[in-house]
Amino acid sequence: MFDGLRFSHWQPQLRPDGIVELVLDRADMGVNALAQAVLDELQLLIERIAIEKPKGVIVRSGKAAGFVVGADVREFQGFEEKGTTYDAIRRGQMVFQKLAELPCPTVAAIHGHCMGGGTEMALACRYRVASGDESTRIGLPETKLGIYPAWGGSVRLPRLVGAPAAMDMMLTGRALSAKAARNIGLVDKVVEAPMLVEAAVALIRRGTQRPLKQRFLADVTNSWPVRQALAPMLVKQVARKAPKAHYPAPYALIETWRRSGGTTDQLLKAEAKSVTKLAGTPAARNLIRVFFLQERLKGLGGREHGIEHVHVVGAGVMGGDIAAWCALKGFAVTLQDREMQYVQPALDRAGKLYERKVKNDARRAETRARLQADVEGQGVARADLVIEAITERKDAKQAIYAKVEETLKADALLVSNTSSLPLDDLREPLADPARFAGLHYFNPVSLMPLVEIVRHERMAETTEKRLAAFCRAIGKLPVPVAGTPGFLVNRILVPYMMEAARAYGEGIPGPVIDRAAKKFGMPMGPIELIDTVGLDVAASVGEVLAPFLGLEIPAGFEQKLAARQRGRKDGQGFYTWEDGKAQKPEVPKDYQAPDDLEDRLILPLLNEAVACLHDGVVADADLLDAGVVFGTGFAPFRGGPIQHIRSVGADKLEARLGQLAARYGDRFRPRPGWDAL
Repeated sequence: MFDGLRFSHWQPQLRPDGIVELVLDRADMGVNALAQAVLDELQLLIERIAIEKPKGVIVRSGKAAGFVVGADVREFQGFEEKGTTYDAIRRGQMVFQKLAELPCPTVAAIHGHCMGGGTEMALACRYRVASGDESTRIGLPETKLGIYPAWGGSVRLPRLVGAPAAMDMMLTGRALSAKAARNIGLVDKVVEAPMLVEAAVALIRRGTQRPLKQRFLADVTNSWPVRQALAPMLVKQVARKAPKAHYPAPYALIETWRRSGGTTDQLLKAEAKSVTKLAGTPAARNLIRVFFLQERLKGLGGREHGIEHVHVVGAGVMGGDIAAWCALKGFAVTLQDREMQYVQPALDRAGKLYERKVKNDARRAETRARLQADVEGQGVARADLVIEAITERKDAKQAIYAKVEETLKADALLVSNTSSLPLDDLREPLADPARFAGLHYFNPVSLMPLVEIVRHERMAETTEKRLAAFCRAIGKLPVPVAGTPGFLVNRILVPYMMEAARAYGEGIPGPVIDRAAKKFGMPMGPIELIDTVGLDVAASVGEVLAPFLGLEIPAGFEQKLAARQRGRKDGQGFYTWEDGKAQKPEVPKDYQAPDDLEDRLILPLLNEAVACLHDGVVADADLLDAGVVFGTGFAPFRGGPIQHIRSVGADKLEARLGQLAARYGDRFRPRPGWDAL
């Protein structure tokens, strides 16, 4: 059937039963990403299949890593730069439409990740079968890049599963397990991975009928009247989390779906026009930039870390949660503290984490078994990595290191989770400082993706590489930083948080301060953030960094700390907290926020980012932007603080700092480094 045709990325196989298997194994990558060359080959295959008319077609992956990671984002970025985005989208749409129009049954056999363009290719098939493996995830995450599915995904998915489920999947970018995809009708059958092809063959031979309820829901929710009624509700839901001015893609998706009707080709053209327009927005360009920053962090250090056993000293919130997370990711972990009464709460929190993250009972039990209490510290001798996570006191930490070094293996690493103390000070008594480093996690460990690898002058290069690889093994993004006070993230956050606390002390209501920061694009307001991390933690870090940064700690912390009002963990801080949520007081309707409030909050953060770059805290501006976006949630649609400065204009922002300095004092004076931008 395929005589005379040669392919680099596809391996077509005609089975004895007359069924064709199209096996995608991209030649130049370890994963399958849909580049134009891959789609061109698929088009040739489809044209030949349309002529030969086999019994059926199975589309599957030849990669062990998964099905398809999505479109080749770098190539898509190139289309936008050349102004050929619309043509590229239409070419992809036409290939998938020809796949959808094949006269024989077609089945996508999905194992592992199936994202973006991979999901759109699967949607163009008549049926979908997926493995029930935990690694199988099916999603359309394009809104995270400032666009939405444009190879027919936004047209086909609502028709298949109904508008509510389709919109939830596309608007959130959430990836579904095989079971969840089966429940909404996206997948027709879920089987064990070795049975995928057999299940696909069965679907080709016998087909399947989707439940009447699913078909009815798909028809009704895509009718004109329902689209007009449902669209405003979807907009309202999106607006709670993603302002239109910052993230236009979800709104464009809803509006295109609401107003578009007619033939499939008309719907595809509307989809292509809408996404082409989005691709040229600053939000899309910056979100794609953040995607590549994330990929850069993932690539640091490679895969070889040589770590199997992790020992954590300190079972407080940070230490306990670090230990729990490492065990979740497959490592043997021992957790040490002075007495069992301090370790048990950490084990209890770990149990709750595993209840949420591990649905299989047997696997959950295995995960629990990997985390062991170790009050005597016997795990140090077996550990490949020892993580110290005790109180921020230099003498206490150094005492731990002296004890650990007595039994530490020759090739094991010792790290501190210190959030602010200089590594050069902490390493002073160590016999072998080459294998000592900082490994600074952020709270909550289960949610925050970044880990700072903190360097010092006598640290070995291999130590940094092993720690970077370990971070990737536990699903975290590593960024190497200098061991100066506050490192990167806390050094940048402290001026922002201190200015917010100062504004609060001046009588500006907390909700007003938080709204100003969120209007800029921060995920959480600074007053709520201080309550969340704890006033005690904020004050402790502030005491270390304030002299270094030339700042004063605002009044108000001492009284609240004396009254045990540390924020969320005590139920009272700047706000009252109930069930883990801040109860923010009402602000009088006639209250007018100061015109310069947003600048007062954001410009100190930008100012310190410039100083960090100037001081070499990170190697370059991209790593700084990556660290701040993933470590603080800094408005991703702005691309990071340095990217934002360049977009707005360094001269303009530096001049504004000068105006604020004249009004409020030297804390706003531009730091060294602005001239370089």
